[in-house]
This record gives sequence, structure tokens and C-alpha cells, in this order.
Amino acid sequence: MAILDVQDLRKTYRKGKHPAVDHLTFAVEEGAIYAFVGPNGAGKTTTIRIIATLLRPDSGIVRVGGYRMDTERRDVRRLIGFIPDEFGLYGEMLVHEYLEFFAGCYGVVSEKRAPMVADLLELVGLAHRRDDAVQTLSRGMRQRLGVARALVHDPVLIVADEPAAGLDPRARVELREIFRALQEMGKTIFLSSHVLRELDDVATHAGIIEQGRLVASGPVDEIRARLRPHRRVRVAFHGPADDAQAWLAGRPQVLGVEMVPPGNRNGGPPALWVTLSGDEESVVQLLAELVTAGFPVLAYAEEQDTLESLFLSLTQGVVT
Repeated sequence: MAILDVQDLRKTYRKGKHPAVDHLTFAVEEGAIYAFVGPNGAGKTTTIRIIATLLRPDSGIVRVGGYRMDTERRDVRRLIGFIPDEFGLYGEMLVHEYLEFFAGCYGVVSEKRAPMVADLLELVGLAHRRDDAVQTLSRGMRQRLGVARALVHDPVLIVADEPAAGLDPRARVELREIFRALQEMGKTIFLSSHVLRELDDVATHAGIIEQGRLVASGPVDEIRARLRPHRRVRVAFHGPADDAQAWLAGRPQVLGVEMVPPGNRNGGPPALWVTLSGDEESVVQLLAELVTAGFPVLAYAEEQDTLESLFLSLTQGVVT
């Protein structure tokens, strides 16, 4: 079931100019972590602001949980938790007061606020700072507090626009762990980030946008398969690889064999790139055949396209 359904979305800021979002159509399945990526100026933030009900499109339909944004805006807002790249925080409030205040704004009854705030602070790792002033928190802690704020009304869809911007490496890891925990809780997460390598560990689905138009959308594994229909395996050997290279070239499932250049091995053992047809079973079978044939295999790993490599393959970096 699609928790977010975007149909033919269009937004132009100035008449006669290229639209920021140009007939965009995609869906995000319930429980997915959907990475929304594209070059600067591609239309990511405009799309996110429309989904978060902060901006009205020129045309098109957005549904969240079945509710239409244009006619059922209040129902849509109950289902969305929005995480911008930087929150405006009330620095003099205590951490727990800050969350209790927003819980009240969302209509959470008073007797439920304290236990809910305690659970949220535990989730984002700030339980030990509940009685500290918000202004004393580090940037990473403030961003985690912002995540907790986005959850006070128990939304089903989390929309995050560059949530890790400006965070140090540890804070970025902590934020990824929070997103994984939210997915395990049944939340759907729609997030944009320029740090694509960090999305590889968490993203189940992806949408790649350029010049306001979607160039690919769906499960990450399916996008990989469309771009690279064949398997590619890196095999390292104890000793020379010449005999193994000749042997591999004669295997029926092998489409090509090439030596890994020494500069790409970091001074390691001889290695080959092997391109082969078939599925995962063919990858496993080839390893068994190499070992049975007596070749001293030290390492054997299938190459996986990262979100970054998919992004580079599908976009041209053109901004209008």
C-alpha cells in the first residue's frame, strides 16, 4: 500500500521559467525508507515542501494515507512529521518542556504527555538531558530533539529534508540509527540528503530527480538491476591469477574477465573482475567451481552499486 502518492505534480516559481517540479509522479510504499536524491536545483526541496503542506503546487495531486492534500489538508498534516535541515528551537525552554509544549499544540491530552515525552527522549537518546535548557544542547542533540518534536503526534510518514546537514560523523550515525528504529516501529520515511553514501545503509527505495523530473523510482535493488543486468564479482587469489583468468574466460556463464589494476588493489594480492550472467545462485556456483578447480581464492565479493553510483549513472548534473 502506498502511504504517499504523488500524481503529475507541477510547480513553477516564475512565469516562463523552467518549472522547479515538472509533472512528477511517484509512490512511497508503507514501511519504506525512501531516499529522494538529485543535483542541486533539481526540485527536491520544492517537492518536500509541497508534501509537508508548506507550499501549494500549481497542479497535481498529493495523497497521504489516502487523504488529498488539496481538499483534506488538516487530515494530511495529522499523518506527517516534518524534519527540516535546521529547526527553530525555543532555547530557554527545558528539553522536556519543549516537547510537552508541542504535544499540547497537537492536541495530545495532558495525562499522556509526560510518558510520551519520556519515550521520545529515550528513542532519540536525550533522556539524560530532559531537564537541561534547549540552548545548551549541541547541534546534533538539537537535531535529535527536532526528530522527537516531529513525532509527538505519532505521524505515519516522516518527511526529512537534509536532516544530517551540518552534523559531525557520530551524530550522522546516531540519526541513521533513529531512522532504522522508526522504520521498525512501522513508520514510513521520506528523506533527502546530499550525503548519498550515508543513505546506502538505510534506504530501501529511491527516487532520483533531475530538472524537476523523475528519472528513476522504486526499490533500490530493482534500480540496480535495471542499470546493470549482469553480475560483477571481484576475485582475489593467493599467487598469480593468469591461469585463473584463462580458466574463467572459458566458463559458459562468464561474459568477461579483466585484471584489477595494481593501483586499485592497494598493494593487495592479484585480483580479477569477472562479469557473468545469471542470478545470485550463479555467483555462488562460480565460487564453488573455482575452489573445486583448485584455485587459491583469498577473497570473493559481488560488486554492489551504491546510491551515489546510481545517481551518477542516471543524472547529468544539469541545472536550469
